[in-house]
Amino acid sequence: MKHSRKLLGLGLLLALAACHSASAEKPIQPVNHVQLSRYMGRWYVIAAIPTRFDGDGYNQVETYHRGADGAICTSFRFREGGFQGPLKTIHSTATVVRGSGNAQWIVHLFWVLHAQYIVAWLAPDYSRVIVARDARDYVWLMARTPQVSPEEYRDMLARVSALGYNLQRLRKVPQQRPDQRGSAPAAALAGRCSI
Repeated sequence: MKHSRKLLGLGLLLALAACHSASAEKPIQPVNHVQLSRYMGRWYVIAAIPTRFDGDGYNQVETYHRGADGAICTSFRFREGGFQGPLKTIHSTATVVRGSGNAQWIVHLFWVLHAQYIVAWLAPDYSRVIVARDARDYVWLMARTPQVSPEEYRDMLARVSALGYNLQRLRKVPQQRPDQRGSAPAAALAGRCSI
């Protein structure tokens, strides 16, 4: 029950942020195009402005796959409070905003709540990405590997700052691999999305 309340709290927080997204900042410009087949798969969260739900998360991993109906299924997993903490998972479904070149999504949480997802920067080799929101309330710096080089990290921070984010709010996510207990079985990543 406590877990359900946290999830509901996260959903309400995102819904309020979506309502407040009319900010003084200019809208974030997404990348021109995302090739979804290359984008799918596992992304390690390197740093983020955390939500209330995942603020003390370790080993954060976001995994995307296409559902049988064409939707983008997401699975966000992390260890709560430490590397040996309990495994937490949030499932959601995303749809691509028409005409966005696959670079803007609407993420559907708990069937009724919706959150903005903008691919604000993507490395040409699809090795690193910055996911942002017009409200500048949350941002995620992710990579295909659990760590990035210091130079790559500084470059990503500079890009996030240029988007209008306050870097003081950013948290570097502790990553320790392998986390065998946190791996999603292949069967869980097939078929229809579950939220």
